[in-house]
Amino acid sequence: MRYTFRHYYIRENMMESLTRYITHGCPVGDFLTAVLANDLADAVGRADDENMANLPAYVAFLYNEAPPACRGSREAVKAWITKFAEERDQLARKAGIT
Repeated sequence: MRYTFRHYYIRENMMESLTRYITHGCPVGDFLTAVLANDLADAVGRADDENMANLPAYVAFLYNEAPPACRGSREAVKAWITKFAEERDQLARKAGIT
């Protein structure tokens, strides 16, 4: 699944990471963490060329599609991940991963 906003887009693998983060609180990499935290300078510094060119799509997706509580600051990102930590741990135990 790829998200498109005007002529900008979020490539499939990045959408998969964002979806796991939003639905299960799975941690994401440094670039997506910076985007979610609304840290433009850090996001630009960590973006590859493709993601740099498509930053408007990330902004549009987060504003229009993502729950407000999952974005906006590093504290919000940490709280979102923590909110789902117990659920992830239970799933891992059931799968015999831990």
